[in-house]
Amino acid sequence: MVPRLVFVHGIGPLRDTERELASWIDSLARGMRAAGHSAVAERLAGADAGICSFVNYADLYAPPEAQGSGGARAEGEASELLAELLVELVAGHTSAHPTSEGPHDRERQHRAGILAHARAEAGTRGQAQGSLAVLRRALNVTTTLMSLKPWGGVAHRVTPKLMVNGLTQVSRYLARGEQDASGLTLDSRVRNRVHEALGDGPAVVVAHSLGTVVALEALHERQGTVPLLVTLGSPISMRTVVRPRLLPQPPRTPERVERWLNFWDKDDIIAVRPLLERDVLPNTSGVLPRSSRIDSDGIWVHSAEKYLAQAAVAGPVAEALTVAERRSAS
Repeated sequence: MVPRLVFVHGIGPLRDTERELASWIDSLARGMRAAGHSAVAERLAGADAGICSFVNYADLYAPPEAQGSGGARAEGEASELLAELLVELVAGHTSAHPTSEGPHDRERQHRAGILAHARAEAGTRGQAQGSLAVLRRALNVTTTLMSLKPWGGVAHRVTPKLMVNGLTQVSRYLARGEQDASGLTLDSRVRNRVHEALGDGPAVVVAHSLGTVVALEALHERQGTVPLLVTLGSPISMRTVVRPRLLPQPPRTPERVERWLNFWDKDDIIAVRPLLERDVLPNTSGVLPRSSRIDSDGIWVHSAEKYLAQAAVAGPVAEALTVAERRSAS
């Protein structure tokens, strides 16, 4: 069977499936050409485009009360997780940029002061509770974080409100609530979209942001071979909120994954603990994620397209598709 290439998106607003698929393929093809795989890039952008699927689950993130029973309870649990997520997000950036002891390093001291302010805003001690209070605090913390370099000039594209909405999607997924009329929780419905795209044959999976959590859990439920799993800007190793809530526990590489490459950018606001191999156990074949840093241009590097256009990301995808195709033909 010809291997499929399955894309799994992350946080964000409603999406047009065809438009997103075309954009991801275009970015990946540019990265493949930069990596010296022009032939694969041209096939992917042309005749082989049919092997690609874009898993679109954004429409499932309607307000909790519109998703069936338990909406109020699910909203409360998601709000608690959002508060914890904010604390860890700020703590991660604080540890990545420690206060300088040099008397003349004003920029780093200024950054440390802003992060300390954000940490105080994010903390739950003495703070009002409840969903609305948490959302207001989340907006304040995100506004503070996004005033820092390199994110300060990105407000025209990604506002603090959009960021908070995205982080709320992470907390709602991990809350494992919001059952529909048939009893399926939100996270189950999201993973079902991945299973529909994967099919039964071999599949190369490229997942971004929250999609890395979704893909990891979905692949544990899969029997088909995954020659390559690529994760981009992943929050999997956030040890307070994400890692302890992953299913199954403890987090490990899915059995059918033959290779796992993880990529992160130092300026990615979400990837605060980027070295996944420190927090994920191997599968029985000994496969662990292998994390590599990349450096993209621009002030907002969390977008999937930024990652996909990198030769370091696209090259291994081209190689995996070629090898899997040869294997299926033999």
